[in-house]
Amino acid sequence: MPFEKVIKSYFSIYFELSVWITALILLAFMAPTDNHASLCPLNSTGVAFCPGCGLGHSISWLFHGNISASIKSHPLGIAAVFVLLTRIYTLIKYNISDISKPNKPIS
Repeated sequence: MPFEKVIKSYFSIYFELSVWITALILLAFMAPTDNHASLCPLNSTGVAFCPGCGLGHSISWLFHGNISASIKSHPLGIAAVFVLLTRIYTLIKYNISDISKPNKPIS
């Protein structure tokens, strides 16, 4: 198999997994009290309410052990962590089971 196909194969298999793991690690190390620039398109246009704003801070507060601040930042932060951890588990489970299966049946 050519090197380019191997790279594309691994990229397509592990890209989503690496994105979610990286996102959770970055949120775990983020200081939840930081008021940094927002990438929210609704916030940039001046809309006061955005259903997603505060989700990152909520997840960060949760990883820092402050559940009440997590819920105050965004009530769905805990659920988002649960969904992301479930997705990571599913991706790992199916990727490992695909690796362990042989390509050809043994006769």
